[in-house]
Order: sequence, then C-alpha cells, then structure tokens
Amino acid sequence: MLVMKKLSKSFRSGIVETRALSNFDLELEAGEFLTVTGPSGSGKSTFLNITGLIDSYDDGEYFLDGENVSKLSDERLARLRSEKIGFIFQRFHLIPELTVYQNIEVPLLYRGWGKSQCKQAIEEVLASLALESRRQHKPEQLSGGQQQRVAIARALVGKPKLLLADEPTGDLDSVSAKKIVNVLRQINEHGTTVILVTHDLALARKSRRRLQIVDGRLIDFKQIVHSEWRET
Repeated sequence: MLVMKKLSKSFRSGIVETRALSNFDLELEAGEFLTVTGPSGSGKSTFLNITGLIDSYDDGEYFLDGENVSKLSDERLARLRSEKIGFIFQRFHLIPELTVYQNIEVPLLYRGWGKSQCKQAIEEVLASLALESRRQHKPEQLSGGQQQRVAIARALVGKPKLLLADEPTGDLDSVSAKKIVNVLRQINEHGTTVILVTHDLALARKSRRRLQIVDGRLIDFKQIVHSEWRET
C-alpha cells in the first residue's frame, strides 16, 4: 500500500538547514497497525505530513497504492487525500459552532456528496462509535473522550483506506485514552490501515509493528510479539 525509498526532507531558515528525515525507507502493507515513537523534533510530524500528502519531500520516492506521489498534480494529491486518507489530531480541531452531526458532515460536503448520501454514512459512523445520542450537541457540551470520538468519526465517515492519528490520546485522561486506542484497534481489525504517532512507549510496545524516529532516521522494530496485542 505504502512504499518510501530513501526519502529525505530538510527545512531551511536563513543559512541554517535542519534535516527532518534522512534516507527514510518504509514498506507498509494494507491492514497493518503501525505505531511511531520518537523524541520531540525527531521528524515524526514531518513523516506523518508527508504520508498524508500534506507536505512534500526533497529526495527519494513515495508510492501510495502504486502511484508515485512526486509525479502527481496538486489536484490529484487533493483527491487522494480526500478519498483515501483520514486524519485524527490531538487537538480535535472540531468546529465549535457546529453540532456533532455537522462536524462529521464537513469532509463529505467538500467531496460533493448529496444530503441523503451524507446522512447514511454519518448515521453509520455515529452508531459505530456510540455517538447517536450526541448528534445535536456542540463540542463544548462533550467530554474530551467524546470530542475525540467525534474527531475519529469525522476521519472515518468517508471510509479511508489509511488512517493517520497524531497523538490522539495526548490530552485525554487514562480511561478515555484506553477507550480511544481500543476504538482504533477495532477500526484496524475491519481492514483500515492505521498509523499512530504516540509518546506512550507502553502502548507502542504492544503494537503489532513499531517504528522509532530519531534525528530523522528510522528504526523499524520487525520482531513482533502478537500475544502482546490486546485491549488495555
């Protein structure tokens, strides 16, 4: 599904150049659950932004479902983001003036979906995340865990093949965080590829596959202990 070969990315500020990623090699099959750890400033967010087609790269190659990303137009990249990739952010990024239902509807309206098509998809994702009773609530009326479930619902409503989660449990209490992680595992078990960036090393060690990024370089832990993959 996803192949990166010798990927590199640098940022420049005046005469200072900072290497964010260096000779980055990665192959990810459809249906995998990957956790990514690393210290602040190590390149995790850059990796996630490139993976999600939000940011470009300087050198190397990136293939998503067989397409060479560097050869695609901005229009094609935007379409791929919309059709194949879902994003979950630590800060939720819900629109405070909109209800739960309306927040989930936003990405579908950008796709040009009709109201009836939107309604069916939204009802399905509300049910799957136990949010039916909150559909008319505004974000300020929800707990942190509920807000994050709405953010997940918004990311899932278009049925993406790839789900990118950037520290989705970082602002939650331990009980809410465990619930969110178990939701992501259930999503993965239904076939969605998940990449989870986390500072929680205990969680990462239980993952089926784990990467660590240090100074822009990749350490891929390929020795998998499936018995450790369990609900927390």
